[in-house]
Amino acid sequence: MKKLVFTLATCCIMCACEQKTETNPFFTEFRTEYGAPDFDKIKIEHYEPAFLKGIEEQNAEIKAIVESRETPGFENTIVALDNSGRTLARVKGVFYALTEADTNDEMSALSEKIAPVLSEHNDNIYLNQDLYKRVAAVWQQEQEGKITLTTEQHRLLDRYYKAFIRSGAGLDAGKQNRLREINKELSTLAITFSNHVLNENNAYRLVIDNEAELAGLPEWVKTGAAEEAKAVGKEGKWLFTLQNSSRLPLLQYADNRELRKDIYEAYINRGNNGDANDNKEILKKIISLRLEKANLLGFDCYSNFVLDENMAKNSETVMDFLHNLWGYSLKNAKTEAAELQKMMDKEGKGEKLAAWDWWYYTEKLRQQKYNLNEDEIKPYFSLESVRNGLYYVANKLYGITLTELNNVSVYEPDVKVYEVKDADGAYLGLFYADYFPRTGKRGGAWMSNFREQAGDVRPLIYNVASFTKPAGDMPSLLTLDEVETMFHEFGHALHGMLTKCNYLGVSGTNVAQDFVELPSQIMEHWAVEPEVLKVYAKHYKTGEVIPDELIRKIQDQNTFNQGFMTTELLAAALLDMELHNLTDTASLDVVAFEKAVMDKLGLIPEIAPRYRATYFNHILSGYAAGYYSYLWAEVLDADAFEAFKEHGLFDKNTADSFRRNVLEKGGTENPMVLYKAFRGAEPSLEPLLKNRGLK
Repeated sequence: MKKLVFTLATCCIMCACEQKTETNPFFTEFRTEYGAPDFDKIKIEHYEPAFLKGIEEQNAEIKAIVESRETPGFENTIVALDNSGRTLARVKGVFYALTEADTNDEMSALSEKIAPVLSEHNDNIYLNQDLYKRVAAVWQQEQEGKITLTTEQHRLLDRYYKAFIRSGAGLDAGKQNRLREINKELSTLAITFSNHVLNENNAYRLVIDNEAELAGLPEWVKTGAAEEAKAVGKEGKWLFTLQNSSRLPLLQYADNRELRKDIYEAYINRGNNGDANDNKEILKKIISLRLEKANLLGFDCYSNFVLDENMAKNSETVMDFLHNLWGYSLKNAKTEAAELQKMMDKEGKGEKLAAWDWWYYTEKLRQQKYNLNEDEIKPYFSLESVRNGLYYVANKLYGITLTELNNVSVYEPDVKVYEVKDADGAYLGLFYADYFPRTGKRGGAWMSNFREQAGDVRPLIYNVASFTKPAGDMPSLLTLDEVETMFHEFGHALHGMLTKCNYLGVSGTNVAQDFVELPSQIMEHWAVEPEVLKVYAKHYKTGEVIPDELIRKIQDQNTFNQGFMTTELLAAALLDMELHNLTDTASLDVVAFEKAVMDKLGLIPEIAPRYRATYFNHILSGYAAGYYSYLWAEVLDADAFEAFKEHGLFDKNTADSFRRNVLEKGGTENPMVLYKAFRGAEPSLEPLLKNRGLK
């Protein structure tokens, strides 16, 4: 296998060398004003040669570290390792951004082709015995007090030393070879799984040709659906897709129960239709391989392997945490279900509440209880006004400014780019905002970067989402959930932009998985604070500031439907944990296993896990045994926001402390040490329970 990979790489490198360096934009730092990717010059044929050149360069850098005649030291070993692979990082940063946000068949095929090559390259580094010995020698020097490191340097050394151990550097040759095989197979299975979900999303089209079937839908929903239909050559009809911005309004407003059932079942059965996009056997294989990998590395299950690096430390801690919350949330969800059933009973149709009814009757109940419907508040949440409010909050808290640039290359015309500067005018980085759905974009919302911060190198950060698109003469009008999502993802962006670290391996969002959501989730709190709403929530037609009465209604319904929302989130987190708690996967049937887990929990049939097993992309892309971290971090963010409520929403000392102790620090210190430096104590669970109306 090694000979085969070497031959493939050699042939590709020879082909790459035929391209002059200047013709492949990845071969050097991008020759642009900000060092930003030059999308106008990047072509599909550039990626593979750049990947392979990047591998070749990093191999040479690793070889130089290993063959150094100097005694292993922090600078010549750890820093040299941290600085290696910059060309590879450059092409990966762009390629994987586009495979998530703007992919096509060629990109998907290349992703599957290159994945095992990158897996092999990673293993060649972390299973390199000579390199491991040098890293271990530096680690031992610190253990024996022969060298003194700063806290950040200690964290970087510890991170790399553990990475070698957790990659199998201490295993015998036979086990290392098996690990290589597992890693390679997992790399391609994850891509296939994700592509299947994207294919299912793109394949579903609910086309309506009779307007009478759209009874109950607001005009903005119908206009958007008409625009979607027109875009695919079905003018005069209405098209609904599985994108949240299309699916959820149909579930929320459509009087036609069969339409609601159709789109709901299509959504929850993705990857579970027994066709070419079926994910059941793929997920079984992934779970089985992960368990085998954990066993090889000395862990009884994959969750304990993952959590050993997190704040939670082990599966038992996480399961206790989730089950504690489950007791509160399920009780509330059952109360909510009973209330919705009473509404249905009053209609006299003899219908029993089903999962596809929840959003519809919840919206009716919201209007009944609070005299509020989302259609009433959306005109105050145009995307531009929300973005202005977001940047206002960031400026008030941290003094930063964002200025739109029109001279930076983008991969899609919808993408906006902003220069970010600090209060003193210092350049902090670029921020890319990609907010509208497209065929080549996976669902959900996320933050990542084209380039990470290290020393004087400033980051290039992006947010991606699929918000409601403009339709006709109507701008993009966001739901309250979309507003909070925009604030959430920008919180991640702040974590990446404000970081001040010396080393790549510990900068920005390179933190424990169950700590990374704190900066994002705390930002959501400002989105609906009355003081902030008064600044940015303005009617898109009249410019009128959102009335106090509407703000009061928004505040009053703050804990509305939280039983449902917490329960579906917890159900997904528990499903993730139970899959990765398995110690035997021989007879695993993922759908039957999911049902058994939900039955044991007592989940009511009117609620499904937020993500079912066959389309649970989170656990394929960094959140395996980690989906709990949204709730774990909510304990932190709810408690942390109390500090702002105590001292003032924009209190400078509090904001400076959060910036200095959390946002700037990256992974340079233990997360709880950072949190306590900001808050003065460990967090309490009470603010979370209060915010979600669970107690």
